[in-house]
Amino acid sequence: MAEPNIAFKFPAKVDLEAGKNYAWCACWLSEKQSFGDGHHKTTEFRPIVFKVEESKTVFLCQCKHSHNKPYCDGTHKTLP
Repeated sequence: MAEPNIAFKFPAKVDLEAGKNYAWCACWLSEKQSFGDGHHKTTEFRPIVFKVEESKTVFLCQCKHSHNKPYCDGTHKTLP
């Protein structure tokens, strides 16, 4: 599997609604970072679909290298 390219070297702060499905972009090509918009179809990457149980603010990974996808774990700080 190919390594993902970096969209941005900082997380996206987003408000998520309880019970709603979200699709996190894993391919870096989406124009709506950090959420997928269908651009992955030209790559081997697929979005990660997730749902939160309660409404909350989170930081989503935009470097695409987090070990806790779709959430930021600070990995962007170690990337070249």
